[in-house]
Amino acid sequence: MGKGNHGHAHHDHGDLKGRNLGIAILLNIGITVAQVIGGFMSGSLALLSDAMHNFSDVLALIISWFASKLSSRKQTAKQTFGYKRAEILAALFNSISLAVIAFFLLKEAVQRISEPQEIESGLVMILGGLSILLNLLSMLLVKKDAKDNINMRSAYLHLLSDMISSVAVVLGGLAMYLWEISWVDSVLSILIALYLVYSSWGLVKESIRILMQFAPVHLNLDEILLKVKELEEIENMHHVHLWQLDDNQINLEAHISFRNDINLSEVSKVLHKLEHMFHDEFEINHVTLQPEINGFCEDESVVSQERKHTH
Repeated sequence: MGKGNHGHAHHDHGDLKGRNLGIAILLNIGITVAQVIGGFMSGSLALLSDAMHNFSDVLALIISWFASKLSSRKQTAKQTFGYKRAEILAALFNSISLAVIAFFLLKEAVQRISEPQEIESGLVMILGGLSILLNLLSMLLVKKDAKDNINMRSAYLHLLSDMISSVAVVLGGLAMYLWEISWVDSVLSILIALYLVYSSWGLVKESIRILMQFAPVHLNLDEILLKVKELEEIENMHHVHLWQLDDNQINLEAHISFRNDINLSEVSKVLHKLEHMFHDEFEINHVTLQPEINGFCEDESVVSQERKHTH
């Protein structure tokens, strides 16, 4: 059986990611405390909603930080994949929590439209402005890692949506200050909620795809099969499983049918060629191949259906 693993560890990068998340957590705890106090003092729903949202950021960032630490643990005999999926679970939880927050924002905002309250707009704008500044700083800390890591992307989305929420709070406070329009506060909360639902849905789908072990969306199995058949020694590839373990590791396992009964040393060379081709052309970095002579398997379907064993 051939096996290829082209993955690399990035311990320093992981430590930096953890430190940046730690700083972002502290910043968001500060924002939350200030906004809760300010929300009660000013009577602003948008500010209290923003505070609740910021508190969810703190929880989301703590979950992301913990998952990041877990995923870097080594594999063991009992956890042969290690804790690689911890970050995917964290991303799924964080993206669902965004949708839940959106639901509560909508509910509160609709109630507030029918029962408007006086708002101390000056305090609202000051605290909203502070939140924008600190959230922007937090976003800059996690932005780089968010490009390649779904867990960090969910944390980044929490921070981004909260910054947008704070911008809306400041605009609501300004409308109250200039024109004494109290409903702007609620309308902006509704718009923020709708944005949260829209932005979290993509992350939910991506997380579920990985957890269900679906093939990565950017890979075409037919294209991979054509490349395999370009090698003259190979008849076909069948019983293929293609899935993602996490953001970085794509796994492929398959049966490889050889045309002729060749030496084991020749088989090894062909499998080695395949492993490099999978890695270089399709970024598949963990490959397990089972070589066999053509016709060895009764069913040579590319994707074989699991058959139940009868007793």
